[in-house]
Amino acid sequence: MKYCNVIIDNKEITVPEGTTILEAAKKININIPTLCYHPDLSIKANCRICSVEVKGKNKLVAACSTPIWDGAKIVTNSKLVRDMQKGVLELILANHPQDCLRCIRNGKCELQKLCEIFHISKSNLEDEVDALEVDSSSPSIVRDHRKCIKCNRCLEVCQESILSHAHRSIHYSITPAFERKLMDTLCVFCGQCSSVCPVGAIYEKDDTQKVWDAIHNKDKHVIVQIAPAVRVSIGDEFGMDAGKKVTGKLVAALRRIGFDKVFDTDFAADLTIMEESSELLYRIENGKTLPMITSCSPGWINFIEGNFEHLLKYLSTCKSPQQMFGAISKTYYPKIMNIDPSSIFTVSIMPCTAKKYEATRKEMNSSGFRDIDVVLTTREIARMIKSSCIDFEGIQEEEFDTPLGISTGAGVIFGATGGVMEAALRSVYEIATGMALNNLEFIGVRGLEGIKEASININGNTIKVAVAHGLDNAKKILEMIDKGKCDYTFIEIMCCPGGCIGGGGQPIGTTLEIKDKRIQSIYKVDEEMPIRKSHKNPAVLKLYEDFLGKPLGNLSHKLLHTNYNPKNKDYDFSQIYELN
Repeated sequence: MKYCNVIIDNKEITVPEGTTILEAAKKININIPTLCYHPDLSIKANCRICSVEVKGKNKLVAACSTPIWDGAKIVTNSKLVRDMQKGVLELILANHPQDCLRCIRNGKCELQKLCEIFHISKSNLEDEVDALEVDSSSPSIVRDHRKCIKCNRCLEVCQESILSHAHRSIHYSITPAFERKLMDTLCVFCGQCSSVCPVGAIYEKDDTQKVWDAIHNKDKHVIVQIAPAVRVSIGDEFGMDAGKKVTGKLVAALRRIGFDKVFDTDFAADLTIMEESSELLYRIENGKTLPMITSCSPGWINFIEGNFEHLLKYLSTCKSPQQMFGAISKTYYPKIMNIDPSSIFTVSIMPCTAKKYEATRKEMNSSGFRDIDVVLTTREIARMIKSSCIDFEGIQEEEFDTPLGISTGAGVIFGATGGVMEAALRSVYEIATGMALNNLEFIGVRGLEGIKEASININGNTIKVAVAHGLDNAKKILEMIDKGKCDYTFIEIMCCPGGCIGGGGQPIGTTLEIKDKRIQSIYKVDEEMPIRKSHKNPAVLKLYEDFLGKPLGNLSHKLLHTNYNPKNKDYDFSQIYELN
């Protein structure tokens, strides 16, 4: 490998050939401002805020996209550079709403942070903010494109290419085709766009006031469930180390806020494994449709419903753990607590914006009540904790309430890509063979590789399985099935890269490095659990004994299973034809 000797702001450094100016500067603690740059996305170099001066060159260059060369002398803090950077900011501000105090990204806005660094409170240019309608059509995501700075991050991360370029010059914008509202597109509502947006142009729909209203209503019994991935991510919101497990602190904080009971989605994850494992074994033993594909991820469900409707028969009919918890919270729970089910208000804390959409699906009310009343993302519950003036880092840890707070290690690994598969295999093997599984850890399905494989021998038959995360990888699996070239028996698919630990509702600033730390933390929690198999969860076994009967039984089927339907969105070109 060749190396280059360069000087940046009078500091000498040697870096491998191909290193960009931005990367080289970081190595010697020189921070060059960026806006369109994101460490996990491709280099775009369209905002030019990272422009720097190179001795011998007659124009500034973008530090994010310019590779270093031997002997280069770079200046990042000259008057010319500073004037250029301030000029870029002022141009952006001239067409950007100045409502920072009311903006959902106040305090976490990259543009706001740059303005603070450069001491810019107002543009010297005449303000002319475009009067554009805010798109709040979806139950998951809001688009306020008045605040869009055209950095293209959302466009690149959009897994379904719902967002695209439109128009030219001053009218240039990023929008769905034909400027449709999100609800009128095949958007899967994964929220990845909101995670990478540097400003408040795309964000989760805030439902915190609905929860406050329920908590303050004396006629409501308000319960909450916490998804597996949230316990290793919400600490980021409070400045704690990435991936730190804060389960007990979160439980305590939710009680302090005013929830009547605090439960664990891991309980419902164990319940999901009971139903899903039984469904898989039923399909294998009775020659039914295979491969069977998991149905836990609502973004993935939206994707297959919208794009591969002819393959819907491969989906498991199981509801997601969130929805299973909701159905049980409106039936079994009020029965054992002697509470009127109509008074129960069920809240979910999820890493996912698509869960908001899932909770509103019309079929998710098989108990006669809506399974889930409100879904909050990790970011939203962090706002509620902060507004309650709770010292999150210092609060003493507390335990979940019973019985819906009892879970296993299998339930918690649902938070990482491959976790559902691993949890299922632990139970499928022991249920099918009646023998104990010697090694509980299926390393082959762990990690951030796009598509992973493993196999297990059950009663002399080799069961081949696959795990995919991210919709590009999901598409590859579906195309294999379509062409008859898929030899898998069971497939796990998660919409978001990395699985739920990388969900679109997770703290702003999530990167691949942070996702990996969360995954490692998830597996550590699993190792520390006294019970690591879903079919050994005593609370789930009692639920079947006292209420449901058996997996795939009549009541289980009614409450815990559902059906999925095509979601075509045919484009209407009539207006264009009329214009022509």
